[in-house]
Parts: sequence; structure tokens; C-alpha cells
Amino acid sequence: MVNAARFFLITFLSLVSFSLFSQENAREEIMIKKPLFFSTKHTIDINGKPLHFNAIADEILLKNDDNKVIASVFSFSYIKQNKNKEVRPVIFVFNGGPGSSSIWLHLSSIAPWKVKLTPEINSSNLPPFGLEQNTDCLLDVADLVFVDPVGTGFSHIISPGTPQDFYGVDQDAESMAQFIEKWLIKNNRWNSPKFLIGESYGSQRVSVLPRALMGGVTYSGVMRGITVNGIIMLGTTLESPLKKLTSEAKSERAASLLPTLANTAWYYNKINKTLFSYEQFQEEVLAFAEKDYLNALLLDNQQKLSVTERSVIIDRLCKYTGLSRDFFSSTLEIAPKFFADSLLSKENLQIGLYDTRYNLPLEHSGNDPVADDPAMGRYVPGFTTAFRELLVSKLKIDIQDTYKTIDWKNISFQWQWSRKETKEGPDFTDDLNVVLRRTPNLKVFIAGGSYDLSTPVGYAKKTVEKANFSADRVIFREYQSGHMLYLGNTGKLFSNDVRLFILSSLK
Repeated sequence: MVNAARFFLITFLSLVSFSLFSQENAREEIMIKKPLFFSTKHTIDINGKPLHFNAIADEILLKNDDNKVIASVFSFSYIKQNKNKEVRPVIFVFNGGPGSSSIWLHLSSIAPWKVKLTPEINSSNLPPFGLEQNTDCLLDVADLVFVDPVGTGFSHIISPGTPQDFYGVDQDAESMAQFIEKWLIKNNRWNSPKFLIGESYGSQRVSVLPRALMGGVTYSGVMRGITVNGIIMLGTTLESPLKKLTSEAKSERAASLLPTLANTAWYYNKINKTLFSYEQFQEEVLAFAEKDYLNALLLDNQQKLSVTERSVIIDRLCKYTGLSRDFFSSTLEIAPKFFADSLLSKENLQIGLYDTRYNLPLEHSGNDPVADDPAMGRYVPGFTTAFRELLVSKLKIDIQDTYKTIDWKNISFQWQWSRKETKEGPDFTDDLNVVLRRTPNLKVFIAGGSYDLSTPVGYAKKTVEKANFSADRVIFREYQSGHMLYLGNTGKLFSNDVRLFILSSLK
């Protein structure tokens, strides 16, 4: 009798457990089968002509090799209402970090709406902030897809997925390639010309991503066969953080930084402008940086620079940077942070690393590299507030979860920089060269800001120069702006340049 009772109890508990297990699985299946989806219709005037488009905010689920869902990637697609959309160009847009959402480019001069900062330089970081329709956006030439990589924005990992599956150079490229592939299938856009835009770390992402999109035996292990027509990068940084710099390479970096320092000194009237025009000043600084200054740095490293030669170089540095001779008592190199703290020190001001046109009091800084940066600390609140207005009032998105703008703790600080099937510490120009060889008609548009000390334009130029790209394959543009080079009255120019690049790539 006892055994019979025990049998029935075990059977009952098993059935209850199975029922609960089945219900839990059912809940997971419901969640997986019904991804978030929001759709609205809009009209915008571009070049004086109305353009009708659909705004679609939705998630695409990523799977592992066992066909189990491991992540959700949320994106915002702006698609022109067009009968021939199957062959209309589409641009996939990424920001950087790693660990950043696409919020910055999503509210920039390429997008249908942009943040309104008043004034654009040294704007207030207190509400209210503005959101305005952007007549310079690129919807007249291509559809736009703003992508939030796993762990950013509303995108997230789903068990059994783990951070190790996504938070690394190659892992990130693979997940974004899977997302793009699924997006193309879902929207019937396989035959559309495809472009990639990446800012900051996004420039590294879009250098690697084409390899994952194509696929192959050694890199991804699967063949997707997706090629891209063009790559656009801004706030460009193409050096690997794992790369060990020689003393010669460090000297080259120091020399290539000088034009950005000089541009900033000119902006703050620390230069004797009666001696030359701005164009003459730029030419003279660049010539000095590439020859006399670089040679002096190399000799100084070898302790072969004479006292007289050193004094002459210091005089030139003072002339071009606005710094006094005292700043060069121990070294001829000028570190970005040192310059940011020193240029306006007599006025008790610190300039921004992300955009040197911004400044805040030098004293009482919390020394947070982003929150206390005079540029990022100023415009981030405007972006986050305008984005919330975009979600609610324009896109009619009802999601109560936090939109993760940037996640350093869980993503950036855990990032796996080591690569598979590549040598240790390569520049990302190696990936670009592979892609350029595979796709003879592919072209690359590289942009940088004259007032950017976080990813100085000179660093990118030097890296590109060493990569030996064909001159007809890579276009380089510099804008009178900072890291976010679409801020400060340069947005229209940048958008038009990208527009022309896309149109020329389609010929």
C-alpha cells in the first residue's frame, strides 16, 4: 500500500513538474515567436520634395549552431515607400564603444530626425531639449537601418547565450552579420546595394563585418555570400589596442597629432593670426609635423638632438600650439589630455577631448573620461532626451525597459580584442585590404574631425597611409568639427558628401 501511494505521489509530482516545464517552455516559445514590432508612416521634405517613408522598429532573434535563440537585436529601419524597394540601396548604421547603441548617428544629419542643441557648440546640458525633422537625411538615396548591437539599446542576450558569444571583435562581427542576413531575408532586400556606416569603434566594426558577411572556411566557417558596395567611417580609429608601438611609431603618432592641436589653438586665438591665413597656417603646420618635428622626435628618442636643435623645435611648437616653452622642459611630445588641461589653463578652462571647441572650468572635475569631458558632458543629455521623444512621439514605441545608451561595465571592459585567424594586434586596415581585394569595385569613405582629440584625424591618416590603399579606392575627408563630426554646422556638408559617395558607388 505504501509503495502504491509512493508511486502515485511520484507520478503526480512528475506530471506537475512536466506541466510547469511545458508552461515555461510555452512562455519562452511565445516570447520567441512574437518579436517586438512597431510601424509608423511619415513624410519628410528633402531638396524641396516630399518623401514618404515607413519607420519600423523591431527585433530580430539570433541563433547559435544548435538552432537555439541566444540574443535579440533591436533596430530602427527607415524605408522609402517605393515599388522597387527590392533593389533600392540600404545603409546599415553602427556607432562604437564597443558597447554603444546607435543613438548618436540615429540623431545625426544622416537620419530623418536630429537632436537640436542650442547653441550647437557649448550647448546647455539642461532640459528642455529639441528634436527636429532633418531635411539633409539620406533617405532620398538609400533606406537606413540603425542597429543596436547585442547588449546595447533594447538588444539583449537570451539564455543560453553568454557575453562570450558577442563581446569581442570577431564575435560582434559574426552576430551583426547574422542580423544583416536575417534583415535582408525578412525584408526581401537581398538584391539591394548595401552600405555600412560606422563611427568610432564602429569604424573597426565595419572594417571586419564584410568578412563575416561574405563568410568562408577559415574566418566564419559558413558562407553567406553577402558583399557591400561601400563603407563609410567617421571618428575613425583603425589601430588595434593590442598593437605594441615601437618608439618610432610613437613619434609618428605624436607628429600626426600636431595639426589637431594647432587647429584648436587657432580656434581659441592662441596663434598670431597676422602671420598667415588659416590655410597657410595649416599647410605650414603639416609640413613641419611631417618633416622637422618628426625628425626631432626620432632624434630625441635616441638622445641625438642637440640643445640648439631642440630649442628651435620648441620655438616652432610654441608658435603652432599656443603653449609656452615651460611645457616642453622634459619632452617634445604633447599628450592629448595634457594639451586639453594646459591650453586654457590661465583662463581656468579645460577643453574637450571629444571636441576641443567645448570647454568647462578646469577645477573640480570628477575626472570621469566621458561624464566630465567638456563635450560629452554637454551634449549627451540632449541626445538621450531627444531620443526618448523620438521613441514616444514619433515612432510610437511603448517599451518601458531602459534603453542602454552605452554600457562600459558589461561590454567595453569585457571586450575580447584577440582575433581568430589573424596575427596578434593587427590594424583593422588589414581587414579592409582583404575586403578591397575581394571586391574590386568597393570603395571606402573615411572621415575625421579637425577638433577630435579622442580619435585624432592624424592618427587615421597615418594608419591609412601605411596600409597602402589604392588612391582611387579610399576617399579621405576632414571636417571642421569634433569626434561627432556632424555637430557644429558641418552636418549638411557631411551628409552631402556621403550622398555623393553613395551615388558614385552605384555607377
